[in-house]
Amino acid sequence: MAEPSVPLKRSTTQEPLLLQCAELVLPYLTPSEIAAVSLACKRLSTVSRSVTARRASDASRTLEPLPVPFLNALGSHPYAHFLYTRSLVLAPPLLHPRQPWGSSVISSSETAWPLAEDVGLACGPGRSRVGCECRSCVGGCPCDDGVEDVGRECGPGCGCGPECGNRVAGNGVKVKVKIVRDERKGWGLKADQFIRKGDFLFEYAGELLTTKEAQRRHQNYDELSSQGHFSSALLVVREHLPSGKACLRLNIDATRIGNVARFVNHSCDGGNLSTKLVRSSGALFPHLCFFASKDIQVDEELTFSYGEIRNRANGLPCFCNSPCCFGTLPSEDT
Repeated sequence: MAEPSVPLKRSTTQEPLLLQCAELVLPYLTPSEIAAVSLACKRLSTVSRSVTARRASDASRTLEPLPVPFLNALGSHPYAHFLYTRSLVLAPPLLHPRQPWGSSVISSSETAWPLAEDVGLACGPGRSRVGCECRSCVGGCPCDDGVEDVGRECGPGCGCGPECGNRVAGNGVKVKVKIVRDERKGWGLKADQFIRKGDFLFEYAGELLTTKEAQRRHQNYDELSSQGHFSSALLVVREHLPSGKACLRLNIDATRIGNVARFVNHSCDGGNLSTKLVRSSGALFPHLCFFASKDIQVDEELTFSYGEIRNRANGLPCFCNSPCCFGTLPSEDT
């Protein structure tokens, strides 16, 4: 005689284990992967919503001193997914690296990929001091010079600590900001406090690329943009040397890996932010830093000029709404 079948029930010990595993795994997933997992059962759906809410509350994954919330009253996308770094990084070893975001169990740590500063020329034991301009080599540090005046700040070769007034780059976002969705511009960055003229806000962080790789990605991004809604954050900075015969070229791509600066939109009138290349003593690569070019009020959008050259007559539309708007965004060959 066959025994009657009895429906299996999840034990009380299995359910907490499932939730614990979900809290560990889901923060590493992409939005589409989380959406798929949320359909499995009500418990996973609850965890998925919690992870999504925590992501929307802080784009920086708790890596910044201040949280950077997303605010979207226009659609169903509560946040933009990207990997976070506070400074320049070298290309990650994996094609699709993972970084935890939105967990209540594990705390986010610095990115696993190498920071560009790690390959610098910092003074110290076992490192050469030949040609170093850091005053710590002869005692003291360049604190009295002022970063805004000379574009140089204390770095890994200085004896001063992180609280030194001449250290701005690499220490994260210094003002309260929020990422807000606009109907035409998409995501943009707004001030969440009053910012005085001359104040440092943040640096432009992302992947440090070779020129060859920057050109390859630029072509790929152009193709993606022509196919639909895609926004890249590849920035090329050229600094001409006094001789005029050469220039320093810095290729920073914040499309996949970046910080809040990737959300700063263009303004044809120059905006309310100015940029400056700041060199840390002992570091090989400079930082592209943003300073307030005027007093900025709460809820005012943060903008700067992407450039003036427009090689394409039918380039991407510009929605800066400034009186001198050209109608198209700056574009030039990389």
